[in-house]
Amino acid sequence: MSDKQKIKVLVVDDEPDIVEILKYNLVKEGYDVATAEDGLKAVKTAAKFLPDVILLDIMMPNQDGVETCLQIRQIPELKNTFIIFLTARMEEYSEVAAFDVGADDYITKPIKPRALMSRISALFRRESKKEQEQIQVKIKDLIIDRGSYTIDKAGKTITLPKKEFELLHFLAKNPNIVFSRDELLQNIWGADVFVLARTVDVHIRKVREKIGEDYITTVKGVGYKFELGQ
Repeated sequence: MSDKQKIKVLVVDDEPDIVEILKYNLVKEGYDVATAEDGLKAVKTAAKFLPDVILLDIMMPNQDGVETCLQIRQIPELKNTFIIFLTARMEEYSEVAAFDVGADDYITKPIKPRALMSRISALFRRESKKEQEQIQVKIKDLIIDRGSYTIDKAGKTITLPKKEFELLHFLAKNPNIVFSRDELLQNIWGADVFVLARTVDVHIRKVREKIGEDYITTVKGVGYKFELGQ
């Protein structure tokens, strides 16, 4: 999306001052902006507004950001929406939980508006590059379709959250090549996003739970690869 006027952003935070500052800067940049002050209202607003980007606080009344993200990711029309967590929390488990439920980025407060605009633009640039990649990968008994973000396994359709899908797609299109956690982080989450290496392990585990254990191999002390076998 090169035309920012077509990009819709939902700002979710229970602090009115933060919402006002973010909305002002986003509108100034040409984005179409909606707001919500808690997680419950965010889910309802997102379902109607269908934003391209959601800026989501973690600590909110009624429903926190992690549960809100989980519910939003279950709305089919929002499967490709970028979700950026905004939080004052610095604990590792908060960051892992955020990416575990499908976050695309994680930014700690206080928020610097210009840096935030840059991070949003980076997400769209990275997505544009991915759209130019191979749409469908057929490997072993899997058909991995980027167009629909679905996997066909021996005639059965499997749906993965966005980052899990991208991780599988990347490994499958580069079979028998071992990638370190850092390499996977750069290729899936991008160099602009700081993500803990443990996040890769969590996503690999979830992919294996859904497609089976026979595809992605752990190379101890190195990383992971999609195993073609003999």
